[in-house]
Amino acid sequence: MFEKTVAFIKSLYPGEVPVPLHAPRFGGNEKKYLLDCIDTTYVSYVGEYVGRFEAKIREYTGAAHAVAVSSGTAALHTALMLAGVSPGDEVITQPLTFVATANAIAYCGARPVFVDVEQTTLGLDPDKLADFLAAHARPDPHGGCRDRTTGGRIAACVPVHTFGHPARIDRILEICGHYGLPVVEDAAEALGSFYRGRHAGTFGEVGILSFNGNKPVTTGGGGMIITGSDTLAARAKHLTTTAKRQHTWEFFHDEVGYNYRLPNINAAVGCAQMERFAGVRENKRVTAELYRRFFAASGMEFVVEPAHAQSNYWLNALVLKDREERDAFLAFSRGKGIQTRPVWSLVSDLPMYRHCRRDGLETARRLEGRLANIPSSVRI
Repeated sequence: MFEKTVAFIKSLYPGEVPVPLHAPRFGGNEKKYLLDCIDTTYVSYVGEYVGRFEAKIREYTGAAHAVAVSSGTAALHTALMLAGVSPGDEVITQPLTFVATANAIAYCGARPVFVDVEQTTLGLDPDKLADFLAAHARPDPHGGCRDRTTGGRIAACVPVHTFGHPARIDRILEICGHYGLPVVEDAAEALGSFYRGRHAGTFGEVGILSFNGNKPVTTGGGGMIITGSDTLAARAKHLTTTAKRQHTWEFFHDEVGYNYRLPNINAAVGCAQMERFAGVRENKRVTAELYRRFFAASGMEFVVEPAHAQSNYWLNALVLKDREERDAFLAFSRGKGIQTRPVWSLVSDLPMYRHCRRDGLETARRLEGRLANIPSSVRI
């Protein structure tokens, strides 16, 4: 079966050797806009493309506000600060995610608490979240809730839209609302993904996107904070521009800020990428459907978009029988010039987070040994 799978993948990406996992594609106005930045000398934080890129993201996602920053990680760090996460707090998230999700929590001086994911969405399991909070959370008279065991304040919840597949965010919001927990959506992988007609990242108090080199829209490196709150958007802009008060000539900074703004030259690439994104998204969804049909006929399990969702299918994924079969598939496919990869090691097992609280994580552990990503680039 591995031979047929490799042959099928190569037929989708003829002439690409090796077949990349997810290569950036530049076929629009990227060079034109980059030359404009160079010719005008606006290559850093001042220039028209940052504002244009933010406007394009607002228009596409339906978010009231978008603040461009230097990376998805910077966006998430800032978003957690906007949600009020402070040193000593606890923040609930999932173990099946890229390490940046937990790192951003740690940047705030807080501790991640890991709750299991569900098989169908690969995102935070609302039922496990409800069980964990019912067992461990108690109301805090000052807002939010506290962990009955540690006494620490549970300050926020960070679900992840894994591989672009939306989590059951409506149910997560309902549960968190009962406990007074703000929801920060890690939609780093989910530009172009919708749940019940709304764009991922626009449900919670604040959400974030990533434009890393392997994303469907790339700026080389970059991220975006999206929110419906005027107040949070203004604070995000302030924090990410070194907390400098606006003035014609004075340099006065009124708190610890961060040099997180996206350079104009990166935003220029993002503007060009967004001009073609509708076609990019459709191309990726067609590829996912071709995979779905192929693997349905072969008996292998292909990860499909959850109910009520439209996924961008950022990274297509297979669920193999066990770790042994997964490793055999990875070794075989990579030996044949196909870039495949395992899912991330569970963040809860990494040395710096092994001490953190967690529930049983049964589904996450099962998936960790069975998931494999397969080529997902836009086909040309």
